[in-house]
Order: sequence, then C-alpha cells, then structure tokens
Amino acid sequence: MNSVPAGSDLILVAFIPSPQDLEIARLLGWYRIPTLKAPKVIAVDWLAFYQPASFGKDRQWKIEFAAPVRGHELALRAELFKDQQDHPRARDEYFKIQLGPLIRLPRPIPAGTWKRLTFLYTTGERLLDAETITDLSVYDEERNMLWKSLRERALATQQYQVHDLPELPLGSDLLALFGLLGGSNDE
Repeated sequence: MNSVPAGSDLILVAFIPSPQDLEIARLLGWYRIPTLKAPKVIAVDWLAFYQPASFGKDRQWKIEFAAPVRGHELALRAELFKDQQDHPRARDEYFKIQLGPLIRLPRPIPAGTWKRLTFLYTTGERLLDAETITDLSVYDEERNMLWKSLRERALATQQYQVHDLPELPLGSDLLALFGLLGGSNDE
C-alpha cells in the first residue's frame, strides 16, 4: 500500500465526529459508520476524514488525514465500545472499517463554503490536488468511471445484487444518491 493515495484509488470522504474518533482510527485502526446511514458502497481504497467544528478553531472544517482501508465487518455499538453497554444505540449495527496507518495529507483541504458533509466519493488524484472540498466533486467522463468503479466494487464484495443498483443516473443525482447522505456519523 502506498503512503499516499494513488491517482485512481477510490476514496470515501467521511465525517469524523470528534478528535477522540480520530484517535480511535489512529491508535486502534478502525472507524465506524451506522449501517442505517452508511453510503451504498464502503469497499473503497482509502478513507479521508472531514473534521467538523468539534476539532476546534485551528482544525475545524477541513480534511487533514486519510487512511488505507483494509476491510470491514458488521459489529454492534456495544461491541465497539465495551464501556457503553447502556448507550441508547448499544444494539445498533455499525460497519467497523479496519484501517491502515493514518497519514497526514501533504496539505489540508479546507471546506470553503461546504461546512456540512457526511460522505463523498472521490479519487486519489482529486484528493491530492484539491484546494477546497468542492474540488473533490467528480464530473463528466470521470464521473462515469467513478460510478462504474463503485458499481463494480459493490458487486465484487457481494454487498448488493445487480437489481439493487441503479444504472448510471442521468443528471446530477450521483452525489445525492451515493455520495452525500443526510445525517451525521456521530451516533
């Protein structure tokens, strides 16, 4: 695995709720996504972490870190956090995504005008070249290739059957359907 994403790598930009969650990713090597709010495809090459206001004035609203994805499994929240057996969502299912080492991106990617972000698919090339988060959006022919790659990953990992996945959408619905999902991951 490269020390930074390769240009064609499939990247999932994911909301990381707090500095403590980033420490879990760094020290324990995993990240959680509630299955009810997860994007359609989680079989990606890398996760990049969007840091909200909880990171404080100097680190909020940007992407500073990414990590290679090594695999994923289903787990209950109570299995992830042994000390939270009485949590209201203790019995909820989560994707536990196993990660390789966190890397600091060559330069942080500020949010610009985008302050609310949950999930966004992009490529390694866009991640490394982006000046702001809006530069991560994929358009034109590259969008078709990204869509095809997401579809192939979903089928290859047997996450979905062919009839569960729509054909290439017309218009600008790709990010709404498979990239930016409502809600947040801080549950």
